[in-house]
This record gives sequence, structure tokens and C-alpha cells, in this order.
Amino acid sequence: MDPFDAGAGGILRQPRAVWATAGASVVAFMGIGLVDPILPSIAQGLDATASQVSLLFTSYFLITAVAMLLTGFVSSRIGGRRTLLLGLAFVVVFAGLAGTSGSVAQLVGFRAGWGLGNALFVSTALAVIVGAAAGGSAAAILLYESALGLGMACGPLLGAVLGNVSWRYPFFGTATLMAIGFLCITAFLKEQPKPDRKTSVLDPIRALGHGGLASAAASAFFYNYTFFTVLAFTPFVLNMTPYRSGAVFFAWGVLLAVFSVIVAPRMQRRFGSLKVLGGSLVLLAADVLVLGYGNHTAAVVCTILSGAFIGVNNTVYTELALGVSDAPRPVASAGYNFVRWFAAAAAPYFAPKIEEWSDIHVPFVVAAVTAVLGAVVVAVRRKALTEEAEKPEAAHATEDDVTVFAN
Repeated sequence: MDPFDAGAGGILRQPRAVWATAGASVVAFMGIGLVDPILPSIAQGLDATASQVSLLFTSYFLITAVAMLLTGFVSSRIGGRRTLLLGLAFVVVFAGLAGTSGSVAQLVGFRAGWGLGNALFVSTALAVIVGAAAGGSAAAILLYESALGLGMACGPLLGAVLGNVSWRYPFFGTATLMAIGFLCITAFLKEQPKPDRKTSVLDPIRALGHGGLASAAASAFFYNYTFFTVLAFTPFVLNMTPYRSGAVFFAWGVLLAVFSVIVAPRMQRRFGSLKVLGGSLVLLAADVLVLGYGNHTAAVVCTILSGAFIGVNNTVYTELALGVSDAPRPVASAGYNFVRWFAAAAAPYFAPKIEEWSDIHVPFVVAAVTAVLGAVVVAVRRKALTEEAEKPEAAHATEDDVTVFAN
């Protein structure tokens, strides 16, 4: 069945509960890139340096990484619906408080609380969508991936439109949209069945004892450093108005969505997951080098183009971690995300620090090196990653493949 078919069970014919969760997911993923176009405005408004403002990403993703160990523990005890609502409530409260911040320290702290809420929500959203969707998991997962791509694309755009008035408005806007999502899920989503086995906080750590999963997580760690150098540091390099910066990252997000949902699966079928991943990582390394050393036009073009490579990488890494280990997939994915989100926390902090210690080009050299290191891990650990990565069924999740991925 074509998942885009408008008939029964297609992506367009889903229960209201699925649409409510998917809509809230779009807003949740918007929160990741929301602050991109307004980072310089925040720095100016709060009299802060680039490295201080970049802590907005660091606190957000550091809490997200740690929370990955807790999401399965929480949802297996209180259920998916309550976990979603708890996460949404955290986001509404802390996003709203972020808009009232009087200092960078306050904003960073509120952003950390936001990260906890977002982790609880996005880690459970796919499970809920798969459980409530009509027509099997194919359409449900495609809907989730589409929500992810749309959110990543629209986040910078919303940040630009509202941030052009005041850097505080994007935070208030997100709080309002998530409050609407809270009401929709309350009204339309029924409680999902709890799993038979309760998840331990340490289960994801134990799952990383598997060589293939540990290799995928290590490679993704290096890749995520590159990814979030582009996302968090590039706005300072482009030095554009919120509108123009938002337009650049909107185009970036569109490429990310298209290559994640449409292009990557076709490339995997033709060339195999590991070849696609290795090649995409090397091309991403070349792209960020040109971004760092080219003129302003080249930097804009390479920022947008990086979305294509990031979209491919996100999809392949997700499917690698899904199929490479024999651990329950929610547990394996929690361990994988626990490792990779630490790089997302590190890059926004270290990139501006490296610029302060050297010059504006060196952070991109480091980002290129980490992308290559990710490819090296894939090449060296190919045997550990190949056992499941190249199987056709590993590239398609089923109803039992409920995961806690947020690409």
C-alpha cells in the first residue's frame, strides 16, 4: 500500500488522535531551531557574548541526553498519553518563562527545563502515533518523519517572524502553540496500553554493551557535533537579520525533510546503508569546510546544502540503531540517543570558544574533522554494523519497533 494514498489507512486518513499528536510534534521539533535566527538578537538584547548565548543549545540538549534514560522509565509506568501531556506541560511552562528572562543565565536555565519537556514528549510521540494510527506503521512513521522535517523547517521561520518584533516573542509563541497541542491531545487521544515490562533507568546503558549499537552511537556522536556546529554557530557567521537568517534555515529545513523522508530510503535501497552514510558524512565535511572558508554567498549556499546531508544521515543512523542490536528497540534507541545528544550539547559551547581561542574558520575545521571521524568509525566497525544494517527488514519499522528517536 502507498502510504500517501488518501484511502483507508493512508497517511491522509488517520484518526484525530494521530493528527493531534503529529501536530504537537511539529511544534516540538520547531523548538530545536526556533532560536537560530534570533541568536544575535538575544545576544544584543541581553548584552551577552556568542558563547554565552550558545548555552541555550547546550543546556537544552544536555538535559535531553540525560532525560533519554528516564523517558522509558516514566512512560512504562504512567503510560504514553500522560507522558506526552507531562512533556507538553513542561514545554508550555518553561518556554513561557524563557520569554520573561532578564539575563542569559535565566534563559539558559529555562531552556534546560524546556529540554526535559521536549525529551519526554518527542520520545513518546512516535510510540503513540504508531499505536493509534490506521493502516499499519508505514504511514504512521512517515507521518512522524514528515512532522519532524516540517518542524525543523518551520522553527527558524517562526523564530524570524516573531523575533523580528522582539526576541521574546518566539518563546511566547511556542508556549501558546504547545498549549493548544496539550488541549488537542487531552481531547482526542485515549490512553495507550502500558508495556508488559517496566523499563529500568540502566537498561539503555546496558544495551550499549552491544558492539554494533555502541559503534552506531559513537559514529553518531561525532556526526552530531558537526550537525550542531552548523545549527548553533552558523547564525553568528552569517550575521543576517532575523528574516534573512530564518529564510536560510527554512530552506535548510526543507532540504533536511526531503532528503530524510524521500531521498535517503531510495539511496539506501540502491547503494546500501553504510555506503550512503559514509559518503554523506564525507560530503558534509567538505561542505562545512567551504562554509567556513568561503565568502558570504558560499556560506549561505553551504548552510542550506548541509540540510541535504543531515537529512540523509539522520535517517540512516536511525535505521542502523534500530536494527543492529538484539536489545528491545525502545531501550536500544534510548542508549543511542543518550550518547549522541551529548555531542549536540558540546558543539554549541565549544564552537564559539574555539573561535575565541583562534579565529572564525577553525570551528568549521573541527566540525569537518568530526564528520570524517564519524565516517571512519563506520568504515572500521563495518563488520559490527553490517549484520543487520543491510537487511531489507532493518530499514522498515513495524508496530513492535516503537522507538524514542528524534532525528
